[in-house]
Amino acid sequence: MTRLLVSVATVDEALLALEAGADIIDGKDAAAGPLAALPATRLRDIVAAVGGRCPVSATIGDWPSQPGVLLDAAQRIAATGVDWVKVGFYPGGDWDACLAALAPLARDVALVGLLFADRTSRPQTWVAAFAKAGFRGVMLDTAGKSDGGLRTHLDRRSLAGFIDEAMRHGLQSGLAGSLTADDVAPLLALGPDILGFRGAACADGRRDAALERARLEALRRAVGTPQAKHPEPGRTLPCRSPQIC
Repeated sequence: MTRLLVSVATVDEALLALEAGADIIDGKDAAAGPLAALPATRLRDIVAAVGGRCPVSATIGDWPSQPGVLLDAAQRIAATGVDWVKVGFYPGGDWDACLAALAPLARDVALVGLLFADRTSRPQTWVAAFAKAGFRGVMLDTAGKSDGGLRTHLDRRSLAGFIDEAMRHGLQSGLAGSLTADDVAPLLALGPDILGFRGAACADGRRDAALERARLEALRRAVGTPQAKHPEPGRTLPCRSPQIC
């Protein structure tokens, strides 16, 4: 069943999202950029506050696709104790070299590759490369938060192809990118492992505003029954692909 991911910026937001039924708490400075990272100290505080009740993921920041840059940033975020480290791949640079640089880290850290539906042509063609590098999951997001949500940039067939390709390679699949409550039903029908939200859970639908309990609870109801919580901190997330869990 699809899990609900909620991006948070503070410990208080993390606890609110957890109480409202989020399956995954995602540390991100949404006001600063699509994948802007939170300070390491704050991520450690979020991990401690969640206390293993559900997985915690975190973005590494909005960095260019350069091997050394991505590796250094991923290592810094992994050191905070989060369960999943989300690495964004922007156009330009040598993606193959970046994946080769990250592959050794992927043996010990659960990495998730983030591709931007509004920046990357046919993102599903990269799924196999992420799997080969040892990543545990792949997600689609959007970089331009004022240019329409995920379904503005990719049609149903393309989204379904991305999810199917992830499943074929044993990876978790996630969809995010300015999603609203209206996106939930059509995206659930495609069977992603994760749906990620920020703006839809905030006051006035603004991603830089504070989370609101009523909006969180509405998303929880729309996505479906809350999943079993993570029994203890770890590097993996319960999934439908046993060989990677």
